[in-house]
Amino acid sequence: MNKIIFNYLIKNFLQTFFIVILIFYCFGMILNLFEEIEFFKNINNSSFLPLTLSSIYIPSMLIKILPFIIFISSMWFMMKIRNNKDLLILKVFGYSNLKIFFILAFTSFLLGWIILFFVNPVTSSMSRYYEQTKSKYSKDIDHLVTFNKNGLWIKEKLMGKQRIISASKPEKYNLVDVAIFHMDEKSNLVEKIVSKKANIKNNNWLLSDVKVYKLKDNIFISEEFEFYTIESIYDYEKINSLFKNFDTMSLLDVAFNFKDLINNGYNKPFLNQSLHTMLSLPFYLFLMTALASVFTMNSLSRTDNFKLIILGLITCVTTFYIKDLSLALGQTNRIPLILSIWAPIIILTFCTFIGVFQINEK
Repeated sequence: MNKIIFNYLIKNFLQTFFIVILIFYCFGMILNLFEEIEFFKNINNSSFLPLTLSSIYIPSMLIKILPFIIFISSMWFMMKIRNNKDLLILKVFGYSNLKIFFILAFTSFLLGWIILFFVNPVTSSMSRYYEQTKSKYSKDIDHLVTFNKNGLWIKEKLMGKQRIISASKPEKYNLVDVAIFHMDEKSNLVEKIVSKKANIKNNNWLLSDVKVYKLKDNIFISEEFEFYTIESIYDYEKINSLFKNFDTMSLLDVAFNFKDLINNGYNKPFLNQSLHTMLSLPFYLFLMTALASVFTMNSLSRTDNFKLIILGLITCVTTFYIKDLSLALGQTNRIPLILSIWAPIIILTFCTFIGVFQINEK
């Protein structure tokens, strides 16, 4: 009998979870499809491309809001078994509130690891394909930054001319082996600047060991400078922020290629943030299921359903606010970055266990 009850809890809980996932996926598809259609409206392409891109973009977004999804799933499932008296029957067969809580919470915890090891690599590959496909159709955008196996590429629209910048790799505040091409409005090359290194800490880039080739009488004349400056709309912070995309890297990518990613120019604090954010996911799922259990198991009255829904929404908003606030404090060096990721989990753990002791008494 215990095995039957255990299977009933797991099966119905997971069924509720996948129903909520499907609802969010469909809702996300509808919203993102409008954005993709707007992007491709002036581009000659297949009418199915916006739909395809939306379908592969949404899964990575769902992983971001997975704690919110698991909370709704847990609330829905436990309110359902409470309202149809299944919760009371489970107690008759010796399943206490605490035992039900641990079964569901550990299911969420294991679900988090399964998603990280098996689903996250797939969604990160889908996100990379999404980014690559979108970049192919971004050629007419005035300002564009991309990073690929050939290095960093930047396109700028200037007053009366265009600028294309390439660099083999970034090194902290510097770009290495820089080539800058200035072209007129007809895309004719008028100037080329070659530099061993460019400091991009601010918008006034300082180039060192520079050769400048200028067009004069249809001949390129070269000049050498020890230092040379250009003004760009991009600086280190702006370029760095463009590549802080957690979606394109899986837990396995970061964990096993950490040093290689740093050597390729990725920022170490960013990689640490990415790694610990993903590692914290199973713990968030555990705690959000625990919070749902605390709210729903305190009472067996159906009249409390509306109050629980409102309380649940407030709790989700508050939790995500605290999470974002803590991360912002870490990113601005007010507190250690890793602590900023785990601090909300520590706070939620203390709050949750107080509630768990209360429902265990009922």
